[in-house]
Amino acid sequence: MKKIAVISAILEEPKHCQKEFNDVISNFKGLIKGRMGIPFEEEGIAVISLTVVGELNDINSLTGKLGNIEHVSVKTAISKKEIQ
Repeated sequence: MKKIAVISAILEEPKHCQKEFNDVISNFKGLIKGRMGIPFEEEGIAVISLTVVGELNDINSLTGKLGNIEHVSVKTAISKKEIQ
């Protein structure tokens, strides 16, 4: 069964990690239903929020891959309710 989740990511030094972050996301484009990004250019930080729908294993895989990128911090909130 599928779940809805929100993945929040903070990219410190986005110039160094944005491409790798986007490459990982493009590999999971079937899960992603929405994306919002807010750059804090003066602080050298970008905040990105992804809304995803998918199997728990796929959501965890995406979160893990994003969290393994240097300069990226990730947290995920997953719905308790399962959807079809």
